[in-house]
Amino acid sequence: MKENRYFQMIYLLLEKGSMTAPELADYFEVSVRTIYRDIDILSSAGIPVYATRGKGGGISIQDNFVLKKSILSEQEQTQILMALQGIRIVEDEYTRTLLSKLSSVFQKQNVNWLEIDFSSWTKSGAGKDNFQKLQSAIFKSKIVAFHYYSGKGEVIKRVVEPLKLVFKSTDWYLYGYCSTRNDFRFFKLTRIRNLEITNDEYVRSIPEQIFVEEEKFEMETVKVTLLFDKSMSFRVYDKFDDEVTENQDGSLLVETVMPNNELLISHILSWGDKVEVISPQNIRNKISERAKKIYEKNKT
Repeated sequence: MKENRYFQMIYLLLEKGSMTAPELADYFEVSVRTIYRDIDILSSAGIPVYATRGKGGGISIQDNFVLKKSILSEQEQTQILMALQGIRIVEDEYTRTLLSKLSSVFQKQNVNWLEIDFSSWTKSGAGKDNFQKLQSAIFKSKIVAFHYYSGKGEVIKRVVEPLKLVFKSTDWYLYGYCSTRNDFRFFKLTRIRNLEITNDEYVRSIPEQIFVEEEKFEMETVKVTLLFDKSMSFRVYDKFDDEVTENQDGSLLVETVMPNNELLISHILSWGDKVEVISPQNIRNKISERAKKIYEKNKT
């Protein structure tokens, strides 16, 4: 997050007195050009940061400058600390240090409001590595490359400008501009393999909201009606929430919209004999055909 870097830069300059642009670039792992751009932004925001040339020169902040907590309201202080604590979840050392310093300045300690475990109940937390790498790439505006396992069973190398990490429904996704497809795409983190951060930077701005324009990125969907056995109620309510109607016999009727691809077939089959497809007929036929193939492969 650029705001994170701005705060860290102010503290570094206040602590060390002066640093050169290459030193700051090495510290933050960005280009010298990015450092000078940051300085311009800080200056325009009223921070008295300046650069001097020649021997003994560097980037400094005016001697009498003090970062006063009074420039921020109580609510703003709390919001900053809560946001940083959310970033700290993925164990970024810079963020932990900055969070500690700002907590001291604001005299606020109770900011541990969030905890995330990237592992499921049955898997390791391997997804955390991808999350941390992508977080770093987004903060540094670096292009990433990886192999992606699509819902069609394809494995394709993607080169992507990472813009946002998104949590939707029950999964984490990367949202970015895919140069392979020349379009914006969502990528499920658990399907990303061999992730690499390249040395190439991008300049595309990060959208404040992406789901308000969701229709641009929608996959093909289909409306399905499913009837579940009452013994599956705990799982049905976990998955479908307010789309459930309970019948008098305890069975559960669900009308929902789902992706019209292999994921839909796999999901329905995962319920075994506890679900019946009421409509549409073509999905019902696909489930029947797939069940017959499974039976033929596994019969003794």
